[in-house]
Amino acid sequence: MTNLQASLNDYDAGMLLALSEAWGIASKSLSSSETIAQLLAVMLDPPSAEAGWNGLDDKARAALQMLASNPQQQMKSAQFERLYGKIRKMGKSQIAREAPHKQAHSTAETLYYRGFVSEGFIKAADDLIGIIYIPADLAAALPLHKTSYGQLAADEPAARPEDEDAPLLPVVELDDSSAFRPADTSIVDDMATLLAFLQTSSTAIEAQGFAAEAAQAIQPHLLRADPQRLEFLLSIGVSAKLIATQDGQASPRRSEVRGWLSAPRAEQTRQLAQAWLESRHYREMWQIPGLQPDDAGWSYDALSARSAVMELCSALVPQQGWFSLNDLIAIIKETEPDFQRPDGDYDSWYIRNASGEFLSGFESWDAVEGALIEFYLMRPMHWLGLLDIGGDVVRLTAYGRAFLQITDWPQVPDPPQPIAIDSGGILLASRRTSRFDRFQLARFARWLQAGDPYSYALDAESIQKAAEQGINT
Repeated sequence: MTNLQASLNDYDAGMLLALSEAWGIASKSLSSSETIAQLLAVMLDPPSAEAGWNGLDDKARAALQMLASNPQQQMKSAQFERLYGKIRKMGKSQIAREAPHKQAHSTAETLYYRGFVSEGFIKAADDLIGIIYIPADLAAALPLHKTSYGQLAADEPAARPEDEDAPLLPVVELDDSSAFRPADTSIVDDMATLLAFLQTSSTAIEAQGFAAEAAQAIQPHLLRADPQRLEFLLSIGVSAKLIATQDGQASPRRSEVRGWLSAPRAEQTRQLAQAWLESRHYREMWQIPGLQPDDAGWSYDALSARSAVMELCSALVPQQGWFSLNDLIAIIKETEPDFQRPDGDYDSWYIRNASGEFLSGFESWDAVEGALIEFYLMRPMHWLGLLDIGGDVVRLTAYGRAFLQITDWPQVPDPPQPIAIDSGGILLASRRTSRFDRFQLARFARWLQAGDPYSYALDAESIQKAAEQGINT
């Protein structure tokens, strides 16, 4: 982290004058370098630093202690200012007129114009992000271990829970068993069905998913008739390289599809979950009911936002048992609110609510970020078999624990069940039938009913259709 001298070197004459007055240095007859030398001597002297510390109010001292507890004793400027107020950036004449080191408008401004914190920039991805930090050598001189309660040392051993690795979210009870919606792996069956449909039909797509006519034709053959889930299937199919999209049409990628269809169900589930985690194609913000994002003027990194929340879930949620979704959202808001906005900018994104009102400023966090976290868990994680739902409480499944890298991925036995033929000549394929075998059957047989079992008819038209695809009797 930058030291105090590097921070002072960046300041203009007006700022150096404010700091000199705050630390009792007569600097009017001094050059900038001489002023900086005297400030270093005073501010880094432990007794003088402690005197400056004692001149702060409780909130300012608490802000410094909080900042000192962060990695590298820094925090994004936007987050620090949300907690402790804005810092007005002033020139020499305005500093002389306003005297912010004496009459600050916020706790953040007090600390800045008295030199306890500095502002810098770090690079994240392709962006420069403003940070507030305590210069490392100044932090060493300050009595950051002291509190306002009898100067109790903050590093004094405190009572700790018996399990130091216990999650922050407590396990809760499921109050309403009627609200219980267990997760399943029907996403695997519906993906196999979708791939077969794309193999046998010309299927049109639009910017946000399947064209209306195509979606209407596909839905009756899926186990879950949910338009949002169908868009999700298309997106993760593309992300998993199972589906190709070109010239407004969707089609299966033959070699990749064969490998996925031949894999055990547990592995198929893992591949789809991983495809979602790594997807740049699926943009959850555009799927949340009641939100209307506009692409113009800002960029949205769906992958980074999703990955950040999954890492937080891995650290916060219990391995076993139900936990409160609302509590999870509240903890993320408190500890990592900027998970999808690295620069802390809550004003330049163009998002409207259902009433057409713009959702800007941190006060819209619950309506945007909170809704996004809820969507991750209640939609994709549930669809992928990772999370059971019990109203406003949820819990990880064995697949969910593996997805969050808490445990190894389950190796579930998957003995195939052969296709059966009933007395009327109808072919029956259960969910336990090899997805590859059902895909092959669906390429030429007439589709009758989706479910467990799926039913297909074999007639003269089917035999002709099979022959056209090179499938012998």
